[in-house]
Amino acid sequence: MSRPRPDRRSLLLAAGAAATAPGLAASAPAIHARRRRPVMVGSANALPGMQEQLPRMVDGLEPLDAAIEVVKVVEADPNDMSVGLGGLPDEDGVVTLDAACMHGPTHNAGSVGAIQGTLHPSEVARLVMERTDHCMLVGEGASRFAREYGHPEVDLLTPRAREVWLRWKEGMSERDDRLQPAKPKKSGQLYRYMGEELTLEQLLTTHRITGTIHCSALSLEGELACCTTTSGLSFKIPGRIGDSPVIGAGLYCDQEAGSAGGTGRGESAILSCASFLCVELMRGGMAPKDAGMTVLRRVTEQAQRGAAWQPELVREDGLPAFNLQLYLLSPGGEVAGVELYGTHAFAVADEDGARHEQLDALHG
Repeated sequence: MSRPRPDRRSLLLAAGAAATAPGLAASAPAIHARRRRPVMVGSANALPGMQEQLPRMVDGLEPLDAAIEVVKVVEADPNDMSVGLGGLPDEDGVVTLDAACMHGPTHNAGSVGAIQGTLHPSEVARLVMERTDHCMLVGEGASRFAREYGHPEVDLLTPRAREVWLRWKEGMSERDDRLQPAKPKKSGQLYRYMGEELTLEQLLTTHRITGTIHCSALSLEGELACCTTTSGLSFKIPGRIGDSPVIGAGLYCDQEAGSAGGTGRGESAILSCASFLCVELMRGGMAPKDAGMTVLRRVTEQAQRGAAWQPELVREDGLPAFNLQLYLLSPGGEVAGVELYGTHAFAVADEDGARHEQLDALHG
Protein backbone atom coordinates (compact mmCIF):
# COMPACT_ATOMS: atom_id res chain seq x y z
CA MET A 1 0.00 0.00 0.00
CA SER A 2 1.51 3.33 -1.04
CA ARG A 3 1.81 6.21 1.37
CA PRO A 4 -0.31 9.35 0.79
CA ARG A 5 1.57 11.92 -1.29
CA PRO A 6 1.91 15.35 0.36
CA ASP A 7 0.60 18.29 -1.59
CA ARG A 8 2.83 21.11 -2.81
CA ARG A 9 1.96 23.39 0.11
CA SER A 10 2.94 20.72 2.63
CA LEU A 11 6.25 20.22 0.84
CA LEU A 12 6.97 23.93 0.94
CA LEU A 13 6.22 24.10 4.66
CA ALA A 14 8.48 21.12 5.25
CA ALA A 15 11.24 22.77 3.24
CA GLY A 16 10.93 25.90 5.33
CA ALA A 17 11.18 23.89 8.53
CA ALA A 18 14.24 22.06 7.20
CA ALA A 19 15.94 25.37 6.49
CA THR A 20 15.85 26.17 10.23
CA ALA A 21 17.22 22.80 11.35
CA PRO A 22 20.97 22.48 12.02
CA GLY A 23 22.86 20.88 9.17
CA LEU A 24 19.88 20.84 6.80
CA ALA A 25 19.87 24.37 5.44
CA ALA A 26 21.88 23.43 2.34
CA SER A 27 19.24 20.92 1.23
CA ALA A 28 16.26 23.27 1.46
CA PRO A 29 14.94 25.22 -1.54
CA ALA A 30 16.11 28.82 -1.58
CA ILE A 31 12.91 30.86 -1.22
CA HIS A 32 13.91 34.48 -1.67
CA ALA A 33 12.58 37.44 0.24
CA ARG A 34 9.16 38.78 -0.66
CA ARG A 35 9.29 40.91 -3.80
CA ARG A 36 7.56 44.20 -4.59
CA ARG A 37 6.17 42.74 -7.84
CA PRO A 38 6.07 39.30 -9.48
CA VAL A 39 7.99 38.67 -12.71
CA MET A 40 7.15 36.61 -15.81
CA VAL A 41 9.10 35.96 -19.00
CA GLY A 42 8.25 33.94 -22.09
CA SER A 43 7.60 33.75 -25.79
CA ALA A 44 5.92 36.65 -27.58
CA ASN A 45 2.56 34.86 -27.76
CA ALA A 46 2.47 34.69 -23.95
CA LEU A 47 1.74 38.42 -23.68
CA PRO A 48 -2.10 38.23 -23.60
CA GLY A 49 -1.99 35.64 -20.83
CA MET A 50 0.58 37.64 -18.88
CA GLN A 51 -1.63 40.71 -19.08
CA GLU A 52 -4.43 38.68 -17.49
CA GLN A 53 -2.35 36.94 -14.83
CA LEU A 54 -0.01 39.70 -13.62
CA PRO A 55 -2.71 41.34 -11.43
CA ARG A 56 -3.58 37.92 -10.00
CA MET A 57 0.07 37.28 -9.15
CA VAL A 58 0.17 40.64 -7.37
CA ASP A 59 -2.77 39.34 -5.32
CA GLY A 60 -0.81 36.20 -4.44
CA LEU A 61 -1.44 33.71 -7.24
CA GLU A 62 1.17 30.93 -7.14
CA PRO A 63 3.67 30.92 -10.03
CA LEU A 64 2.74 27.45 -11.33
CA ASP A 65 -0.93 28.47 -11.46
CA ALA A 66 0.05 31.67 -13.26
CA ALA A 67 2.34 30.00 -15.82
CA ILE A 68 -0.31 27.43 -16.74
CA GLU A 69 -3.06 30.03 -16.99
CA VAL A 70 -0.82 32.12 -19.28
CA VAL A 71 -0.26 29.29 -21.77
CA LYS A 72 -3.89 28.15 -21.64
CA VAL A 73 -4.94 31.34 -23.43
CA VAL A 74 -3.14 30.24 -26.59
CA GLU A 75 -3.97 26.55 -26.14
CA ALA A 76 -7.67 27.45 -26.43
CA ASP A 77 -7.36 30.01 -29.26
CA PRO A 78 -8.56 28.43 -32.55
CA ASN A 79 -7.09 31.30 -34.56
CA ASP A 80 -3.52 30.72 -33.37
CA MET A 81 -1.89 27.95 -35.40
CA SER A 82 1.15 27.56 -33.18
CA VAL A 83 -0.32 25.80 -30.15
CA GLY A 84 -3.29 23.67 -29.11
CA LEU A 85 -6.70 24.08 -30.74
CA GLY A 86 -6.13 25.10 -34.34
CA GLY A 87 -2.48 24.02 -34.26
CA LEU A 88 -1.03 22.52 -37.42
CA PRO A 89 -1.19 18.71 -37.57
CA ASP A 90 1.28 15.94 -38.36
CA GLU A 91 1.68 14.60 -41.89
CA ASP A 92 -1.45 12.44 -41.45
CA GLY A 93 -3.59 15.44 -40.49
CA VAL A 94 -3.70 14.57 -36.76
CA VAL A 95 -3.06 17.28 -34.17
CA THR A 96 -0.85 15.96 -31.37
CA LEU A 97 0.25 18.14 -28.49
CA ASP A 98 3.19 18.23 -26.07
CA ALA A 99 3.36 20.08 -22.74
CA ALA A 100 5.34 20.20 -19.52
CA CYS A 101 5.42 22.13 -16.27
CA MET A 102 7.92 22.36 -13.43
CA HIS A 103 7.72 23.67 -9.87
CA GLY A 104 10.90 25.17 -8.42
CA PRO A 105 10.44 24.78 -4.65
CA THR A 106 9.65 21.05 -4.84
CA HIS A 107 11.79 20.37 -7.94
CA ASN A 108 8.93 18.31 -9.35
CA ALA A 109 7.79 18.17 -12.96
CA GLY A 110 5.24 16.53 -15.23
CA SER A 111 4.78 16.29 -18.97
CA VAL A 112 2.72 14.75 -21.76
CA GLY A 113 3.84 13.97 -25.30
CA ALA A 114 1.88 13.25 -28.49
CA ILE A 115 -1.40 13.61 -26.62
CA GLN A 116 -4.53 13.83 -28.80
CA GLY A 117 -7.96 15.38 -28.38
CA THR A 118 -7.16 17.41 -25.24
CA LEU A 119 -7.70 21.15 -25.14
CA HIS A 120 -5.30 21.88 -22.28
CA PRO A 121 -2.30 19.53 -22.24
CA SER A 122 -0.63 21.93 -19.79
CA GLU A 123 -3.23 20.98 -17.19
CA VAL A 124 -2.70 17.28 -17.90
CA ALA A 125 1.06 17.76 -17.45
CA ARG A 126 0.32 19.19 -14.02
CA LEU A 127 -1.83 16.17 -13.20
CA VAL A 128 1.08 13.91 -14.13
CA MET A 129 3.27 15.90 -11.75
CA GLU A 130 0.86 16.04 -8.84
CA ARG A 131 -1.18 12.84 -9.14
CA THR A 132 1.37 10.25 -10.32
CA ASP A 133 4.86 9.09 -9.46
CA HIS A 134 5.91 9.61 -13.10
CA CYS A 135 7.38 12.54 -14.98
CA MET A 136 6.00 11.81 -18.48
CA LEU A 137 3.06 10.11 -20.17
CA VAL A 138 2.83 9.87 -23.97
CA GLY A 139 0.49 8.93 -26.79
CA GLU A 140 -2.64 6.89 -26.12
CA GLY A 141 -1.76 6.50 -22.45
CA ALA A 142 -1.58 10.26 -21.97
CA SER A 143 -4.91 10.76 -23.75
CA ARG A 144 -6.59 8.07 -21.66
CA PHE A 145 -5.14 9.59 -18.47
CA ALA A 146 -6.62 12.96 -19.45
CA ARG A 147 -10.09 11.42 -19.90
CA GLU A 148 -9.82 9.69 -16.50
CA TYR A 149 -9.36 13.09 -14.88
CA GLY A 150 -12.31 14.69 -16.65
CA HIS A 151 -10.73 16.32 -19.70
CA PRO A 152 -13.26 15.93 -22.53
CA GLU A 153 -12.21 14.78 -25.97
CA VAL A 154 -11.98 17.72 -28.38
CA ASP A 155 -11.48 17.86 -32.15
CA LEU A 156 -8.37 20.04 -32.37
CA LEU A 157 -8.13 20.21 -36.19
CA THR A 158 -9.98 23.39 -37.16
CA PRO A 159 -11.16 24.09 -40.74
CA ARG A 160 -8.38 26.67 -41.20
CA ALA A 161 -5.67 24.28 -40.02
CA ARG A 162 -7.12 21.54 -42.26
CA GLU A 163 -6.96 23.95 -45.21
CA VAL A 164 -3.27 24.62 -44.59
CA TRP A 165 -2.54 20.90 -44.16
CA LEU A 166 -4.33 20.00 -47.42
CA ARG A 167 -2.46 22.69 -49.35
CA TRP A 168 0.81 21.32 -47.93
CA LYS A 169 -0.25 17.78 -48.87
CA GLU A 170 -1.07 18.80 -52.43
CA GLY A 171 2.29 20.47 -52.86
CA MET A 172 4.45 17.71 -51.38
CA SER A 173 5.47 16.10 -54.67
CA GLU A 174 5.00 16.42 -58.41
CA ARG A 175 4.95 12.62 -58.67
CA ASP A 176 1.85 11.85 -56.62
CA ASP A 177 -1.81 11.91 -57.70
CA ARG A 178 -2.83 15.07 -55.89
CA LEU A 179 -3.48 18.16 -58.00
CA GLN A 180 -2.72 21.70 -56.98
CA PRO A 181 -5.83 23.89 -56.88
CA ALA A 182 -6.21 26.72 -59.34
CA LYS A 183 -4.37 29.72 -57.98
CA PRO A 184 -6.86 31.40 -55.66
CA LYS A 185 -7.67 35.06 -55.89
CA LYS A 186 -6.03 37.20 -53.27
CA SER A 187 -8.51 37.11 -50.42
CA GLY A 188 -6.43 38.95 -47.86
CA GLN A 189 -7.08 36.17 -45.37
CA LEU A 190 -4.36 35.97 -42.74
CA TYR A 191 -3.32 33.17 -40.41
CA ARG A 192 -1.98 33.93 -36.96
CA TYR A 193 1.23 32.16 -36.04
CA MET A 194 3.43 32.96 -32.99
CA GLY A 195 1.93 36.44 -32.79
CA GLU A 196 2.42 37.21 -36.52
CA GLU A 197 -0.22 37.50 -39.23
CA LEU A 198 0.83 35.48 -42.32
CA THR A 199 -0.80 34.64 -45.65
CA LEU A 200 -1.35 30.99 -46.55
CA GLU A 201 1.54 31.17 -49.02
CA GLN A 202 3.83 32.57 -46.31
CA LEU A 203 2.83 29.76 -43.97
CA LEU A 204 3.65 27.14 -46.57
CA THR A 205 6.90 28.66 -47.85
CA THR A 206 8.44 29.60 -44.51
CA HIS A 207 10.82 27.23 -42.78
CA ARG A 208 9.10 24.38 -40.95
CA ILE A 209 6.71 25.86 -38.42
CA THR A 210 7.72 25.16 -34.83
CA GLY A 211 5.06 26.95 -32.80
CA THR A 212 5.31 26.86 -29.01
CA ILE A 213 4.49 28.99 -25.97
CA HIS A 214 6.61 29.22 -22.82
CA CYS A 215 6.16 31.09 -19.55
CA SER A 216 8.43 31.23 -16.49
CA ALA A 217 7.06 32.94 -13.38
CA LEU A 218 8.51 34.29 -10.12
CA SER A 219 6.02 35.00 -7.34
CA LEU A 220 5.93 37.72 -4.72
CA GLU A 221 7.23 35.12 -2.27
CA GLY A 222 10.21 34.31 -4.50
CA GLU A 223 8.91 30.95 -5.76
CA LEU A 224 9.69 29.85 -9.34
CA ALA A 225 7.70 27.75 -11.80
CA CYS A 226 7.37 27.34 -15.57
CA CYS A 227 5.27 25.78 -18.30
CA THR A 228 5.73 25.06 -22.02
CA THR A 229 3.09 23.77 -24.45
CA THR A 230 2.98 23.21 -28.22
CA SER A 231 1.38 21.51 -31.20
CA GLY A 232 4.92 20.76 -32.32
CA LEU A 233 6.60 20.79 -35.70
CA SER A 234 4.10 21.25 -38.52
CA PHE A 235 3.46 18.16 -40.68
CA LYS A 236 5.85 16.08 -38.55
CA ILE A 237 6.26 12.31 -38.77
CA PRO A 238 3.52 10.82 -36.55
CA GLY A 239 4.94 10.05 -33.13
CA ARG A 240 7.56 12.81 -33.20
CA ILE A 241 8.02 14.52 -29.84
CA GLY A 242 9.95 17.76 -29.63
CA ASP A 243 11.70 19.48 -26.78
CA SER A 244 8.64 20.97 -25.08
CA PRO A 245 7.77 17.93 -22.90
CA VAL A 246 11.41 16.98 -22.27
CA ILE A 247 12.46 18.24 -18.84
CA GLY A 248 15.79 20.02 -19.28
CA ALA A 249 15.27 20.68 -22.99
CA GLY A 250 12.05 22.66 -23.54
CA LEU A 251 11.99 23.93 -19.96
CA TYR A 252 13.76 23.62 -16.64
CA CYS A 253 13.30 25.22 -13.25
CA ASP A 254 15.41 25.13 -10.09
CA GLN A 255 14.48 27.22 -7.09
CA GLU A 256 18.12 28.00 -6.26
CA ALA A 257 19.28 28.82 -9.80
CA GLY A 258 16.45 30.06 -12.04
CA SER A 259 14.03 29.05 -14.77
CA ALA A 260 14.33 28.78 -18.55
CA GLY A 261 12.43 27.60 -21.61
CA GLY A 262 12.68 27.72 -25.36
CA THR A 263 10.91 27.84 -28.70
CA GLY A 264 12.20 27.06 -32.17
CA ARG A 265 13.95 23.92 -33.41
CA GLY A 266 13.20 21.35 -30.73
CA GLU A 267 15.88 18.91 -31.78
CA SER A 268 18.59 21.50 -31.15
CA ALA A 269 17.21 22.17 -27.67
CA ILE A 270 17.14 18.44 -26.90
CA LEU A 271 20.68 17.81 -28.13
CA SER A 272 22.07 20.72 -26.10
CA CYS A 273 19.86 20.21 -23.00
CA ALA A 274 19.28 23.92 -23.58
CA SER A 275 17.02 24.88 -20.68
CA PHE A 276 18.92 22.82 -18.11
CA LEU A 277 22.20 24.32 -19.28
CA CYS A 278 20.79 27.85 -19.06
CA VAL A 279 19.79 27.27 -15.45
CA GLU A 280 23.07 25.60 -14.51
CA LEU A 281 25.07 28.48 -15.98
CA MET A 282 22.98 30.89 -13.89
CA ARG A 283 23.69 28.69 -10.87
CA GLY A 284 27.38 29.22 -11.59
CA GLY A 285 26.96 32.99 -11.44
CA MET A 286 26.22 33.98 -15.06
CA ALA A 287 23.65 36.68 -15.76
CA PRO A 288 20.61 35.35 -17.69
CA LYS A 289 21.63 36.98 -20.98
CA ASP A 290 25.18 35.65 -20.78
CA ALA A 291 23.90 32.18 -19.94
CA GLY A 292 21.51 32.20 -22.91
CA MET A 293 24.18 33.37 -25.33
CA THR A 294 26.57 30.68 -24.10
CA VAL A 295 23.97 28.01 -24.82
CA LEU A 296 23.32 29.43 -28.30
CA ARG A 297 27.03 29.30 -29.06
CA ARG A 298 27.01 25.64 -28.09
CA VAL A 299 23.96 25.03 -30.30
CA THR A 300 25.84 26.67 -33.18
CA GLU A 301 28.88 24.44 -32.65
CA GLN A 302 26.74 21.33 -32.44
CA ALA A 303 24.96 22.19 -35.70
CA GLN A 304 28.29 22.68 -37.43
CA ARG A 305 29.52 19.28 -36.25
CA GLY A 306 26.22 17.66 -37.23
CA ALA A 307 26.45 19.09 -40.75
CA ALA A 308 28.96 16.34 -41.61
CA TRP A 309 26.03 13.92 -41.87
CA GLN A 310 23.12 16.38 -42.17
CA PRO A 311 24.29 19.27 -44.39
CA GLU A 312 20.93 21.03 -44.26
CA LEU A 313 21.61 21.95 -40.62
CA VAL A 314 23.81 24.85 -41.70
CA ARG A 315 23.64 27.66 -44.23
CA GLU A 316 26.27 28.43 -46.82
CA ASP A 317 28.08 30.64 -44.30
CA GLY A 318 28.34 27.71 -41.87
CA LEU A 319 25.85 29.08 -39.33
CA PRO A 320 22.72 27.17 -38.25
CA ALA A 321 19.91 26.99 -40.81
CA PHE A 322 17.29 27.18 -38.07
CA ASN A 323 16.37 29.42 -35.17
CA LEU A 324 16.13 28.86 -31.45
CA GLN A 325 14.83 31.28 -28.84
CA LEU A 326 15.56 31.02 -25.11
CA TYR A 327 13.80 32.80 -22.23
CA LEU A 328 15.56 33.04 -18.86
CA LEU A 329 14.55 34.18 -15.37
CA SER A 330 16.87 34.36 -12.36
CA PRO A 331 15.73 33.84 -8.75
CA GLY A 332 16.35 37.54 -8.23
CA GLY A 333 13.96 38.52 -11.01
CA GLU A 334 16.43 39.35 -13.80
CA VAL A 335 15.14 38.31 -17.24
CA ALA A 336 16.62 37.76 -20.69
CA GLY A 337 15.45 36.65 -24.11
CA VAL A 338 17.97 35.50 -26.73
CA GLU A 339 17.85 33.90 -30.18
CA LEU A 340 20.18 32.73 -32.92
CA TYR A 341 18.91 35.24 -35.51
CA GLY A 342 16.36 37.94 -36.11
CA THR A 343 14.61 40.87 -34.51
CA HIS A 344 11.81 38.99 -32.82
CA ALA A 345 10.05 39.90 -29.59
CA PHE A 346 9.53 38.13 -26.30
CA ALA A 347 7.11 38.83 -23.46
CA VAL A 348 7.98 40.25 -20.05
CA ALA A 349 5.76 41.16 -17.11
CA ASP A 350 7.05 42.92 -13.99
CA GLU A 351 6.63 46.15 -12.01
CA ASP A 352 6.54 48.05 -15.32
CA GLY A 353 3.61 45.96 -16.58
CA ALA A 354 3.30 43.34 -19.32
CA ARG A 355 4.98 44.17 -22.62
CA HIS A 356 7.05 42.97 -25.55
CA GLU A 357 10.82 43.45 -25.64
CA GLN A 358 13.28 42.58 -28.38
CA LEU A 359 15.26 39.37 -28.20
CA ASP A 360 19.05 39.67 -28.30
CA ALA A 361 20.42 37.80 -31.35
CA LEU A 362 23.70 35.90 -31.25
CA HIS A 363 24.34 36.10 -34.99
CA GLY A 364 22.57 39.34 -35.80
